[in-house]
Amino acid sequence: MPEHVRLTRNRREFLTDAFCGFGGMAYAAMLAEQQASAAGVNPLAPKPPHMPSKAKAKSVIFLFMAGGPSHMETFDPKPLLNQLNGQKRPASFGEAKYQFVQKTATLLGTKRTFAKYGKSGIEVSDLMPHTQKIVDELAVIRSCHGDMVVHSAAQYQLMTGRILPGFPSMGSWVMYGLGTESQSLPGYVVLPDPKGALEAGQPMYTQGFLPAIYQPSMFRPGNKPVLNLDLPKGVSMVERRKTLQLLKGLNEANMTAGDLEFEARLSAYDLAFKMQVEAPEVFDINRESEATRTMYGVGSAKTDDYGRRCLLARRLVERGVRFVTVVAGGGPGNLQWDAHDDIEENHLRMAGHTDQPVAALIQDLKQRGLLDQTLVVWGGEFGRSPESQGNKGRDHHNLGFSMWMAGGGVKGGTVVGATDDIGLRAVEKPYHFRDIHTTVLNQLGLNQDALSFLHLGRKERLTEIQGKVIEEIV
Repeated sequence: MPEHVRLTRNRREFLTDAFCGFGGMAYAAMLAEQQASAAGVNPLAPKPPHMPSKAKAKSVIFLFMAGGPSHMETFDPKPLLNQLNGQKRPASFGEAKYQFVQKTATLLGTKRTFAKYGKSGIEVSDLMPHTQKIVDELAVIRSCHGDMVVHSAAQYQLMTGRILPGFPSMGSWVMYGLGTESQSLPGYVVLPDPKGALEAGQPMYTQGFLPAIYQPSMFRPGNKPVLNLDLPKGVSMVERRKTLQLLKGLNEANMTAGDLEFEARLSAYDLAFKMQVEAPEVFDINRESEATRTMYGVGSAKTDDYGRRCLLARRLVERGVRFVTVVAGGGPGNLQWDAHDDIEENHLRMAGHTDQPVAALIQDLKQRGLLDQTLVVWGGEFGRSPESQGNKGRDHHNLGFSMWMAGGGVKGGTVVGATDDIGLRAVEKPYHFRDIHTTVLNQLGLNQDALSFLHLGRKERLTEIQGKVIEEIV
């Protein structure tokens, strides 16, 4: 036997061999996708779900409340917390790690009042009077938890399932698994807050190690989400098309087979031309009725920005866009749901920006028959602390907080899980971010194990380790 042939092989080598084990299957799938792309097959074309019988949703709108909204001020009433206001946390509740809360800190009651709403009788605070009206559409998960208490790492985990950058986001995974039903608009769109970037930055939204074709389109805030959609002055549509065809031919003549980055760039040029033809109408929300714009709060100082972006999200999924993230909160600290100094001032302001548009989105999707096929997810990267930071603020808190889902086959009027009596820790049916991700994939008919990609010799997936479907809400 030749000396260069080795009889021993380690586990990773075995799994990544092109002809053996799971690595071989993943390699074959990836090779098939590359060959299809090289043959002119669009990798973004719609694909069938892994589990057709479970595929209730066709698209996702993620309402990202950046900075960490407090569960105790929104969806998780804690009467005992108010009774213990100003006192030290009883030792029976255990310990918690914070960033800024001092060891001498005392518990902070809430000034918000809660009542039961809808046929389901779900308790919602007076911070969200519009959400109270659509509560029967919501499945509130009061027992969410994550691993990190700092913004950047928690945002990475919320978006990508990992606490470090470099991994694909939910939107990119969904595009990779299902493609997109829109050929004239991006399949995955992020609508950022105009006040600025977040701690985790753009990497939390991106495609990571997936092919570049699955990257998000970052739209601009304001009245012109995409610049340069108009044709140059004096250039006709026919001339524009000829120019792009010439450029495409020149690029393809110099393209190396299997160059996924180059192919993604060519695809972006094609999409840009299609958007010049069709997207201006999509972005013109003045085509909506005055009643619809008013319902979203467009034209009102508090709600105009988030209302416009929520309305645009509806218009995008209506036209086949697969995944839209609508960010509420941007820039440093208090411009997000990051209430370190004054929970009342911060949350009254942030809820004032978002409550009406969020409720309008649910109502609008429902009245158009789109809610059943659109999964809406609301939440941030963590909650807030039961203890006071300073006298009036709350610190970051990852041990227990609330999120909700609506539409897309989710059981509305449902409450799942619970935190303890002061909101410190998820104690009843705790659900990790990976369970949120698994449930989102499940509603789209995607299996968390089948949705994988071979990267550096390892089959990677969104959920990292096995996540659980939140069966109570599906």
